[in-house]
Amino acid sequence: MQDKVTFRVFRGEADSDGIPFGRMVDYKVDLDEGMVVLDVIHRIQAEHAPDLACRWNCKAGKCGSCSAEVNGKARLMCMTRMEDILDEAPGNEPVLIKPMQSFPLTKDLVTDTSWAYRTEQQIKPINGPEETDWVFHQEEADRLQEFRSCIECMLCVNTCHVLREHKMFEEFAGPRFFVRLASLEMHPLDNESRIPEIKDDFGIGYCNITRCCTEVCPAGIQITDNAIIPLKERVVTEYFDPLIDPLNTALNLTSGVLSYFTEDFSKSADPGNMKKAENAIEEERARANEALKEEAERTERARKRYRSK
Repeated sequence: MQDKVTFRVFRGEADSDGIPFGRMVDYKVDLDEGMVVLDVIHRIQAEHAPDLACRWNCKAGKCGSCSAEVNGKARLMCMTRMEDILDEAPGNEPVLIKPMQSFPLTKDLVTDTSWAYRTEQQIKPINGPEETDWVFHQEEADRLQEFRSCIECMLCVNTCHVLREHKMFEEFAGPRFFVRLASLEMHPLDNESRIPEIKDDFGIGYCNITRCCTEVCPAGIQITDNAIIPLKERVVTEYFDPLIDPLNTALNLTSGVLSYFTEDFSKSADPGNMKKAENAIEEERARANEALKEEAERTERARKRYRSK
């Protein structure tokens, strides 16, 4: 391993409008055997820049405090070994250290993650039996334990394009909180239904399953496969499964079209526009009824085929 390494660290803070302002500063430091990225940051603080802001706590991958972007990838600095970083980018290229880009910058490598606390408060807590001696199967406990291993480092949120690029923090709960919601929805003794909120308030439909959140999770949680996709399936079953509830399915599928016409045309005082809106609604209702009829006929044909076997 090299004797010295150059770290190119972001130094700066947000201006009065909250816009990040700063520059990348190079620091050349000595390397010791077994160092992790956080060790190097601490050495920079001790020998070069005592005012360098960096959040950390346990240095054991359990608190999730030291999240940052190392060479363009979201990681925990305390769990990222220097020997691995040097293998990724051999040569004398500096190691790039930046704060998480999805959150507002506080200073240097510290970001403001208060959005996470506000989102947590919007989630309904567990609603189980009043008796405290809850009993359920081990496999059910194992499924929940995966979700409980989340350390809230927010690396998954930092890589989520819905939040990182589109800043949809008010419409979208993000992968960390879909893990939280999954831990509650899949609890065998929980009696609360959060599916309406998951669909509308937390916007699970915005996730297009790129799996980038799963790839960066330091706890190894299968966020996409074990939390997000099952929640999507529950939303589909609740609102869009024609075999379970054909009428509500048709209404849910056409509600967006109906609201478009009613909201758009109702703003106009032109009676002609109102008439067009009414006609469009009637046509859409007729189409929905026809779809229900066709679905019922397909179901009956399937039943006949099943009986004939």
